[in-house]
Amino acid sequence: MRPDILNPLFAETETLEGVGPKMKKPLDRLGLTRVRDLDYHLPERFVTRRAVEDVDEAGEGEQIVVRLTVTEHRGGRSPRAPYRVLAQDSVGNVLALTYFGRAFYTAKKQLPVGETRWVAGKLERFGDMLQIVHPDHVVEEGGETLQRLCEPVYRLSEGLTQPKIAGLVEQALARTPELPEWIEPSQLDKEGWPTWRDALVLTHKGENTSARDRLAYDELLANSLALMLVRADNRKRKGQPLRGDGSYRGRLELPFPLTGAQRRSIAEIEGDMAQEAPMLRLLQGDVGAGKTVVALEAMLIAVEAGTQAAMLAPTEILARQHFDSVRRMAEPTGARVALLTGRDKGKAREATLMGLLDGSIDIVVGTHAIFQDKVAYKNLAMVVIDEQHRFGVGQRLMLASKGKRAPHVLAMTATPIPRTLTLAQYGELDVSKLDELPPGRQSIDTVVMGQAKIGALVERLAAQISEGRQAYWVCPMVREMDGPDDIAAAEARYAALRERFGEDVVMVHGQLAPEIKDAAMERFARGEAKLLVATTVIEVGVDVPNATLMVIEQAERFGLAQLHQLRGRVGRGSEKSFCVLLHGETLSETAQKRLALMRESQDGFYLAEEDLRLRGGGELLGTRQSGDTPFSVASLEQITDLLPKAYDDARLLMERDGGLEGKRGEAARVLLYLFERDFGVKTLRGG
Repeated sequence: MRPDILNPLFAETETLEGVGPKMKKPLDRLGLTRVRDLDYHLPERFVTRRAVEDVDEAGEGEQIVVRLTVTEHRGGRSPRAPYRVLAQDSVGNVLALTYFGRAFYTAKKQLPVGETRWVAGKLERFGDMLQIVHPDHVVEEGGETLQRLCEPVYRLSEGLTQPKIAGLVEQALARTPELPEWIEPSQLDKEGWPTWRDALVLTHKGENTSARDRLAYDELLANSLALMLVRADNRKRKGQPLRGDGSYRGRLELPFPLTGAQRRSIAEIEGDMAQEAPMLRLLQGDVGAGKTVVALEAMLIAVEAGTQAAMLAPTEILARQHFDSVRRMAEPTGARVALLTGRDKGKAREATLMGLLDGSIDIVVGTHAIFQDKVAYKNLAMVVIDEQHRFGVGQRLMLASKGKRAPHVLAMTATPIPRTLTLAQYGELDVSKLDELPPGRQSIDTVVMGQAKIGALVERLAAQISEGRQAYWVCPMVREMDGPDDIAAAEARYAALRERFGEDVVMVHGQLAPEIKDAAMERFARGEAKLLVATTVIEVGVDVPNATLMVIEQAERFGLAQLHQLRGRVGRGSEKSFCVLLHGETLSETAQKRLALMRESQDGFYLAEEDLRLRGGGELLGTRQSGDTPFSVASLEQITDLLPKAYDDARLLMERDGGLEGKRGEAARVLLYLFERDFGVKTLRGG
């Protein structure tokens, strides 16, 4: 149960003054639903202003605070024309305060002729006149503007203003209690960090690296501790030791010999499964490295030991794909494989449920439908979770509860993760890595070209289609955004390509209904459609060996590893494959390096490390899209720098300081609830 001391922090934002139904909507859009969320809605940057006696002291483009006397109001000739308020500083310099749109109502109210006001804003020049456009603050003499020389700038949503959000943050901080200290005292002294509450207040007041680092460290410590508790709990549980006799695996007929990395990973998994403590292992494999074969070997160990195995996929199309390949490979062994998804109904579904219950089905592949209440197993002892970041701990726990004892769990991900982040995301798992590609897997030629050459590219595409090949065309978004950027949108591109290729083109994006999306994907997978226009929803798992061309439009907008994931959708058959990275007119230095790296390398692990080095922050590995990064406070620089220290601190708490018992343990329990890592307290298991 959440400690009482945290109750003020988890109160809804409606309990704050000024938050009604109208204000709640923009706050909800930003995820600010509780007092705690406002505390952690940290400023993106700060505006630093200088107080000047007169504007001669200031430079153009500078943020200033100056005392002005209003001399005249000048309305525009049309509603669209600017409304100007003329004012003088202490030595008589004339300055225009310029307003657009309906803001002139504010100007009339705040700036009566003859009155003196403190005005804060950016000093600019328009023709011969100095001006401040839409001043940030206008305050009566004796007001507080001079205390606002350093002002936070927050991320906003439509319907919110900077002063409004700053006022709500102020209210939230006023309600924030002091919390007990959870950081190891020597670590606190060494870093010279403030207390938790002081760190929050200081971070909202101005640039303060020490306070920001303290808050990031708290989040990393909570995560490390939760994962350690899950791991410790897992080791205490009793699973079923599973030892296979090779009777099924010996009959496998694989299209190519196993790589050294596959053999090593299988040996590690076999060793884990032979133990009584349930396996909790992550299989990291680059695109096309052969994770499914390793997973099948693991599931067959369970079958040889007289138990059942389940494979969980995040989407129906991925589940069907896995089912087809697992069934095909397992056929010579005699293992009975079934598919179960939410779409299965009637007698077919009943037959599958009966087969799982009586043990006549050895391996089931499916979506979350495989752990629903009505699904019961005779003896589930092994679970494979594909694209494991798509599943919450609660979902995985439900699947784990289907076994008589805690089943062995093998989680898989096709996203290569830098060494630094593996600890952050999968600290409770042992890790196996597939860093070799199977023989016969073709390299993909990667070409970088400007958007201007799109006509020639469409002709190349037409040639591919006429030869019976298929292709992907990926756009960074669903619809065009308002604004100057010519951002490729899937719907506009689909319309243009459909004019050229007709019924051969299908489209998939995240805003389509699941059944429409699945139908389009199935048409493409069966070869009925030749061209799939999509957003990044096809990043993971789609396997169409006949697809030999991948076009990624506005490629500079994607992360390195996301580009690598998308490229991995082609090159799965025997024909030569190509990836074309289309870019806009202007490329930043980072974008140029990223596209050059894509041309040079097809090693996902190398690209992931380079991605981290190049960006140092922002979106990594496309993780902002997939939700793969579990942190909202810590930046990538902070993760790299502070995570090893937080991990050691968490281990010290577990091994020396008695875990969650004792004084520091009580404080750590508060920390886990504060960051909603309380699955660690409850030691929910599930990877």
